[in-house]
Amino acid sequence: MDSATKNATPDTVKATRLDGKSLDVAAEKLARLRELMPEIFAEGKLDVDKLKLVLGEDVYVGEERYGLNWPGKAEAYREIQKRTTATLVPDREGSVDFDTAENVFIEGENLEVLRVLQKSYFGKVKMIYIDPPYNTGNDSFVYPDDYTERKEVFGKRSGQLNEDGYLNKLDLWRANSKDNGQFHSVWLSMMLPRLYLSRNLLREDGAIFVSIDDTEAMNLRQLLDEVFGAENFVAQVVWQRAFSPINLKKHFSESHDYILCYAKNLENFTIKGLTREGEALERYKNIDDDPRGPWTSGGLDVGPVVPSKVYPITTPNGRVVYPPDGYCWRVTKEKFEELKADNRIYFGKEGKNVPRLKRFLTDVKDSITPMTLWTRNEVGDSQSASRDLKALFGGKSLFDYPKPVGLIKRCIELVVNDGELVLDFFAGSGTTAQAVMEFNAEKSVKCRFLLTQLAEPIKSNQAAIDAGYESIAEITKERIRLAIKEQKKSMFASDGLGFRAFKLSGTALPVWNEAIDISSAKQLQFYLEPELKHGKADFIFEIGLRLGYGLSMQLSTLDGLDDLYLINQETVVCLADNFNKNHLDSILGSGKVKVEILDRGFQSDQSKTNAALTMREAGIEQINFI
Repeated sequence: MDSATKNATPDTVKATRLDGKSLDVAAEKLARLRELMPEIFAEGKLDVDKLKLVLGEDVYVGEERYGLNWPGKAEAYREIQKRTTATLVPDREGSVDFDTAENVFIEGENLEVLRVLQKSYFGKVKMIYIDPPYNTGNDSFVYPDDYTERKEVFGKRSGQLNEDGYLNKLDLWRANSKDNGQFHSVWLSMMLPRLYLSRNLLREDGAIFVSIDDTEAMNLRQLLDEVFGAENFVAQVVWQRAFSPINLKKHFSESHDYILCYAKNLENFTIKGLTREGEALERYKNIDDDPRGPWTSGGLDVGPVVPSKVYPITTPNGRVVYPPDGYCWRVTKEKFEELKADNRIYFGKEGKNVPRLKRFLTDVKDSITPMTLWTRNEVGDSQSASRDLKALFGGKSLFDYPKPVGLIKRCIELVVNDGELVLDFFAGSGTTAQAVMEFNAEKSVKCRFLLTQLAEPIKSNQAAIDAGYESIAEITKERIRLAIKEQKKSMFASDGLGFRAFKLSGTALPVWNEAIDISSAKQLQFYLEPELKHGKADFIFEIGLRLGYGLSMQLSTLDGLDDLYLINQETVVCLADNFNKNHLDSILGSGKVKVEILDRGFQSDQSKTNAALTMREAGIEQINFI
């Protein structure tokens, strides 16, 4: 070892400690703003007055402005900026083919999960579908969204604290009654941070679909305008969710819900169109054995009148016809003769009908532009969804008001391409997972799903309780398993049927714990060393998430050492409690340029610094100590 290495100090080697918190969304945005307009920052802080000067008339400074406002909106925006130290721990027993699966199910509160996913899935999701609480007065959801409220502040008021002294969010899963004076405000405050953080996960060509009914449809439209931008509105679809009227209704029996669709960036977004099938194909026939194949016909008349296009046409049986009053023919007489000579005009079987223009199947697009009315015959309704889910669970009715698979599959068909990712963070019964798998089988593609669902206790569904289910998340996972079994029975089953299950949990990385006295040895010890409470193999997943790897990351050992891992064949992770020459040689021989090393594996700061310097001189670009 040369003198430079012997005399190295921690300051001479650039190595960092892995941050135990989620991505700082605000800091990321400020960094981009600083890169774009450095002149609007003074002493490291954003100068709003300078921003106004730079943008001039584009900045609105008036006190009154158009927009959606409600009590608690400012706090809802502050909720977006919060970071979490939570992580995701593998649930191998709850998974199907964990080692090879690329689909993901997460059990946990969705706002915290969205925070955890920010770094690994930023800009990687092609489509989001969510079916949030409709806020009918009977729905339950979590509020307030604060994991960090301390016992001194909240304890006397609720007594609902976890073992570390923090608020237990499961105990806040409660109904938002219409008697609440801030009925709509509470719902909007719940939705805003979730929509905002989920938007970060969308690709630039991605889109979100949100199911809703009349209770919050107007407010949701304005909220999505604010989060996604009104210019990125795509459509408000009306879905026929019911067929039979409910005669007990006092005024109207509602038979529809809405699906609001917004693009991340409308300029980059493309609707693929619907595949021609069923009735759309049946219209095309070849009743005259035309060599160009099946065709359908359309009227030749059009309004208003263009005098040069009003002329007599003689049918094959000698009948003379004119366009109806106020109309003319679509084409000039000369063009008509060309079409007739090319056998593109149809006069009916007996040759005496008003002429119609033949349109061949080969001349039209392969897809159909979707309409904003989706009928129950096309995509299913609530009744068929309940019936199908009941059949999947062997006749047990375990979930109220599921969405039909065909409905979500329609959304997927319009947006998602082979290999792309679909996110649903209000997973409910798990319809989205089944829709993705069926879409893959029908189209011979390999799209993936990422679902998250809170372990909301089952309180009212007696059939689910009798079947032994304790939470909604348990039903969600079981539905995915059953759907996989059904898919495997099909001759069209796609590869990759399986999913990795995870649960939201506390971090094993060192973070400052406010529940412990700042001067205590326990606090210092915890901050200096990670607590591998879930085991080394599970800890690797947390490290991978912090580094930006997705939950389908592939793990392997390096050189047969059970404490030396590779993530996606790119990053070396060393969790050795006693770092030695074998570990160093394996890392140097791996050819990788990213390394994560357990801090406590070194005998001294000097040995850690020497190892880091050796790796740096060997060309390793990124070294983090854990």
